[in-house]
Amino acid sequence: MKKSPFLFATALASVLFAAPLALPVNAQDKKEAVKPPDPPSKVVLGSWNDIGRKLIAMAEDFPEDKYDMKPTPAQRSFAEQLLHAAGANYYFTNPATGSSAKVDENPSREKYKSKADVVAYVKKSFADGAAAIQAKGDKGLNDLVVDPWVHQQVRLIDWAYEFIEHSGEHYGQLVVYYRLAGLVPPESRPKK
Repeated sequence: MKKSPFLFATALASVLFAAPLALPVNAQDKKEAVKPPDPPSKVVLGSWNDIGRKLIAMAEDFPEDKYDMKPTPAQRSFAEQLLHAAGANYYFTNPATGSSAKVDENPSREKYKSKADVVAYVKKSFADGAAAIQAKGDKGLNDLVVDPWVHQQVRLIDWAYEFIEHSGEHYGQLVVYYRLAGLVPPESRPKK
């Protein structure tokens, strides 16, 4: 009877120590050289394009007859959410390209009346930002611009991440619009 706990502990230890041997082989086990990190401009461009892809997919997918839907009267409509996210991107894009054009972070629904108009504007906004990131490259993304809200210098790359995050917030809000409309957002659907 006294040997049972000892045997159990021995069996458990042998299973625990043998478990790592059964794991799949990874790059380190193959003695491959560790890959260097991607350049900062590639990383920020990937993040910019990823949130852009998600918002564009929503803009293209959501039914046009629900574009003016609001969860509550005080909130923006679905279309206004997209227009705001796209318009605010120009707070990054304009300084990155040297443009002094005034940013309209809340483009009028009157200007973008149809679903096609809104989709085109969202696509253009993200394409313009992506082009600016590519044009700046690693070195140029370290250029300084002034954050107008806190009157402080920021690096362009940090500024880009601010607007990636901003678009991500609006993506999350738009998911709620989908659910309230009884729809499943494109990103939440099973992959084919």
